Amino acid sequence: MKIKFFFSSVLAIGGVMTAAAQHQNDYDPADGLPERVLVLTGDSAKMGDEMMAILYDTKDLHFQDPGAPRFLFLDREGNTALGIGGYVEGLVSYDFCGSINNDGFATVDIPVPYNPAQRNRFAASANHSTIFLQLVRRTRLGLLSAYVQANFTGNGNSYGMAVKQAYVKLGYVTAGLARSSFQDGASGLPTVDYAGPSGSNSKKNVLLQYAPKLSRHISLGVSVENPSVTYTTENGMNESISQRVPDIPAYVQYAWGKGSSHIRLSGILRNLSYRNLIKGKNQLVTGYGVQLSGVTNITNYFTLYYQGAYGKGIAAYNNDLGGEGYDLIYGDNGKMTAPEIFNVTGGLQVNIIKNLFVTGGYSLNRVYGQESLGGDAYRRSNYTVANAFYTFAEDFQIGVEYLHGIRRNLDGQSNSANRICAMMKFSF
Repeated sequence: MKIKFFFSSVLAIGGVMTAAAQHQNDYDPADGLPERVLVLTGDSAKMGDEMMAILYDTKDLHFQDPGAPRFLFLDREGNTALGIGGYVEGLVSYDFCGSINNDGFATVDIPVPYNPAQRNRFAASANHSTIFLQLVRRTRLGLLSAYVQANFTGNGNSYGMAVKQAYVKLGYVTAGLARSSFQDGASGLPTVDYAGPSGSNSKKNVLLQYAPKLSRHISLGVSVENPSVTYTTENGMNESISQRVPDIPAYVQYAWGKGSSHIRLSGILRNLSYRNLIKGKNQLVTGYGVQLSGVTNITNYFTLYYQGAYGKGIAAYNNDLGGEGYDLIYGDNGKMTAPEIFNVTGGLQVNIIKNLFVTGGYSLNRVYGQESLGGDAYRRSNYTVANAFYTFAEDFQIGVEYLHGIRRNLDGQSNSANRICAMMKFSF
């Protein structure tokens, strides 16, 4: 009890002092190529500002996304550019006073009630190292960009190539496997933990997106996306079936400070199909969600990050609940319902010196309307993080982090877990 109170007190103070995400890149194409770039072939002077902006503007990236490419190939005319980049990352972690049997600190996996056999855990991995290729080419229709990113997570925690993104972009249109329009990548907290805060919404889908920039400050996006749905159907009165309607998310965003700060309002509409075995019919449940998110550079030393969302049937987009069967849950007479989900995440980044910053953040994830699942069903989770990142040589970063998580079930039982982890990453 004293240990829990101590950590809660420390993290409450830390949450006020610090919290979450990557310092934004204020890249201006007029400045030319970044100094770190190696031009292996071709004349970079023939590249236009628009082509450089596509390759080297990182304002919309999540903290854990690879940055701009290190190596650049150009054709003789300057019409085609191929960038190659990524990072090598090694991570070690130790769980104490409760553990999660997962390399990601997913609070949904905290055992409830407390399991003395799952008290401590040591782990190490390098499978989140990543590599990407990005090609930009001038065409009669405009600049065409193709992007492929992969890491080595394979299937589960094994080592094997796994595609993370693969898309083409022409003007305002993007097609392929890319970040969902319902996710605001740049507002995500910076964490060593790759799973991220329990209450954040993140998802990559196969999509067709239209995202125009209406002015220097205002942009919007809308897409049709491949639906990913998981159900809880243990009562034998219903079953999952193939989905017939794509997800439709959209957003509108206002940005300032050369794009380093923004506020975004997002929404999503889902039609979730299932089979009612009692009635012998295929039926639909309408899901929806709204989210307010953003990042604000308060001063050169403080940056605020925040996300808050509410909806029904949007578990697939939630860090904690994706794949856990909470998009639809069983009810009476074969009827399935979409439980309500509320979540909030926030934090503050503090830049201590040029190459050192600390963050701290808090996240809450809450489910309503799941009473049919019984007392051991997930009710809510709390996720608290405090970390520090230091870049002590060009492209070489280290990070240390403390994580505290709590899972509480519908019947009031709860359990917690604690993790200390460290990371070394070399970007190229």
